[in-house]
Amino acid sequence: MTETLSNAGESAPPKRRYAPLAANENREDYSLRFAAHSFRKWSPFVVATTALGGIAYLADFAIGASIVLSYGFTSGVLAILAAAVVIFATGVPIAAACAKSGVDMDLLTRGAGFGYFGSTLTSLVYASFTVIFFSLEGSIMGQAFELALGIPLPVGYLLATLIVLPFALYGMGAVAKMQTWTQPLWIAGLVLPFAVVLVREPGKFAEFTHFGGTEGAGAGFSAVGFGFGMGVALSLIGQIGEQADYLRFMPEKTAENKRSWWAAVLAAGPGWVVLGAAKQIGGALLAFLALGVVGKTHALEPIAPYLEAVKPALGPVALTFAALFVVVSQIKINTTNAYSGSLSFANFFSRVLHRHPGRVWYVLVNCGIALALMEFGAFGFLNKILGFYSNVAIAWIGAVCADLVIAKPLGLSPRYVEFKRAYLHKINPVGFGSMLVASAVSIVAYFGAFGEFPAAFSPLLALVIAIVLVPTLAVATKGKYYLARENTVAAPGADLRATHTCSACGDPYELPDVADCAKQDGPICSLCCTLDSTCHDVCQTTGPVALGLPTVRPA
Repeated sequence: MTETLSNAGESAPPKRRYAPLAANENREDYSLRFAAHSFRKWSPFVVATTALGGIAYLADFAIGASIVLSYGFTSGVLAILAAAVVIFATGVPIAAACAKSGVDMDLLTRGAGFGYFGSTLTSLVYASFTVIFFSLEGSIMGQAFELALGIPLPVGYLLATLIVLPFALYGMGAVAKMQTWTQPLWIAGLVLPFAVVLVREPGKFAEFTHFGGTEGAGAGFSAVGFGFGMGVALSLIGQIGEQADYLRFMPEKTAENKRSWWAAVLAAGPGWVVLGAAKQIGGALLAFLALGVVGKTHALEPIAPYLEAVKPALGPVALTFAALFVVVSQIKINTTNAYSGSLSFANFFSRVLHRHPGRVWYVLVNCGIALALMEFGAFGFLNKILGFYSNVAIAWIGAVCADLVIAKPLGLSPRYVEFKRAYLHKINPVGFGSMLVASAVSIVAYFGAFGEFPAAFSPLLALVIAIVLVPTLAVATKGKYYLARENTVAAPGADLRATHTCSACGDPYELPDVADCAKQDGPICSLCCTLDSTCHDVCQTTGPVALGLPTVRPA
């Protein structure tokens, strides 16, 4: 039942009408909003399966191969495992917060120390993550098209982009079905090459452990090689954002589903990196086995080593099966990349331009930029792109994690996630400042200003600086930049499922998505609040508006 709380003009037509694509929540998927309880109709298992479908990417194979071929088995594998530990540890609080609060990574960042406009920068950081990995995965699919069908790479790149559009455009419903249906084939294809090697050449596993790489690194441990390798692997830390885009649809945690809820959150949140690290090491193994047959360049392209591994078992159908596996894998991950990228671009442009034509338009923006990167040969610069990117990504994730793990429990920041413009300062120096400082120092280190050793460990330097600075700045600023004014509307004691009619668009939204608006003199939904270009944040100087809503202070 809808509880209408707008003022005397409630019978008047709405003051804002959304474009048809933006108004269709079956496609829009609450892209810029709190995910309504009424929309979270999937079980923890379905949400987890959908989220885990996004880790089907084969860039893991290429990344692992690149690290181990460059730095040798010992340094490379230890780098992959160390990065996995860091990614898992930082992913747990983020996954739990997004699942509990029903928000995506961008909305979480707003309320975790960055402020309303401060998180626009991280929207671009996250969008760049989805674009980079879309282009890498699309390149791999293009390579499969070329090898299996003789399609030229530029045409293959275009096909790799077009093939994911139908799934990404239709949102969570279509994505969930696609990920579930393709999962058995993908798992079988993933296991097959390693099973073949284990049966036919089990001694190759031991031989792999003595591999010294192709760059003369040697089989022994090198601290510098370990650091650079970990930096490349840590570029994947932004993947938690893509997992969170699905985790926000987790049903509410109850006494009955507590165990399955936590199992799903851990598996689909930080748990992706367990399989991810295994895939990186596995990709390195396949590249090592194929090196003498296909050469170094093709050994870094997942399709060629995969094909060489399954040939003894599949014979004449090996190429067809390998190409099918690659295509299925890339559809699964690039649907996620396109979907998550559309959310991030939509969040960025809605705040900057005060316009929102609909999430689906930003699917096209994301895919278009990624296609351009493919055509310019981004795959050939894999290590350099990812090594540089990880410095910025880890500073962002480190700052958000520090707020959730340190600042909020200590009471240095609000204990709940506030994402609505009406209650936030434009810039919060705690998270935003920490990210800028950590990124700047680590990038300078990455380019060798402090010597080779700090250059190798620049991503870890960014992480440490961000984690230390967040509580330091929170104490120094006394937390006053987290909230521009107190949110007296939504509270744990209130009925969060009750819907309230927005005074601007006339649509009903659940309480966590509603703010008290001085300009409208009534309730306003978070997106109408975002898109208003004329209010000049008057609510932050006039105080709360009497809406008849609960005025319990949020815990």
